[in-house]
Amino acid sequence: MNPASSALENTPNTAPADPETLRQRAARCRFVLVETSHPGNVGSTARALKTMGFGEPGSFVLVRPREADAQSHADAIAMASGAHDVLAGARVVDDIGEALAGASLTIALTARPREFGPRRIGPRAAAEEVAALLAAPDTTVAFVFGNERFGLPNEVVDRCHVVTHIPANPAYASLNLSQAVQLIAYEVRMALLTDTGTGDTRMDGVGFVGEPATAEQIDGMFEHLEQGLVEIGFLDPAQPKKLMPRLRRLFARTQLEAEEVNILRGIAKRMLGRRGEAVGVTKTPTGAADDCR
Repeated sequence: MNPASSALENTPNTAPADPETLRQRAARCRFVLVETSHPGNVGSTARALKTMGFGEPGSFVLVRPREADAQSHADAIAMASGAHDVLAGARVVDDIGEALAGASLTIALTARPREFGPRRIGPRAAAEEVAALLAAPDTTVAFVFGNERFGLPNEVVDRCHVVTHIPANPAYASLNLSQAVQLIAYEVRMALLTDTGTGDTRMDGVGFVGEPATAEQIDGMFEHLEQGLVEIGFLDPAQPKKLMPRLRRLFARTQLEAEEVNILRGIAKRMLGRRGEAVGVTKTPTGAADDCR
């Protein structure tokens, strides 16, 4: 027997039983670039996404690119190198909230350590979590990448559920933006090909799993909860310290379900009394928050 042939026969089959299922799941994986400086990086990112099987129309999102014509810029077109359909299908938005709308899981790419922030996991673990989530219908995930020079601002990272980074050579950890995107896209593709998804939106599959809360549902909950905490005097808006970032970090570890978000908003509504129906109304607190917050 040919040894090479034998080795091939014993190699696990990573091809999906249904390529259309793979395509549909990949289409629900969103890649978001925030304030990208160079149009060439937009084009090379489109190429990286298409190579890995991503980039369906609307799944490649540009948040306030520095060049207004980033999609049609000559450098972007040249660097796209055959992925012009992905480039043309990119969606340009004005703010991160619009880019993350509808996402069940949002993952920020940043190597910068932060005292308070979302839970941090490795890129392979993140990809496996994404594959598990995408096995459930009507779920969407979003990876968020920052500006080439400055990375992601804290306010964007704080709105994400998870943080990951690529463990490059610490002596020279510089990665081109499209290289970083392609490495993440590769990990997600491999996780999808090996079918690590079980249909559960939780990696441990423990307990009842309901509909995961979307990014905007969670943002609305935090806005409502912050108003309630101000109303009862637990949070001083003049000196908020780190209370809300701590709460975001706490809830990011729980992978909130939509029903759980509704429960928490019900609590916030009770804090606000009858005015809880009108989100956006605040009242001067009756006392300052404790120093420990």
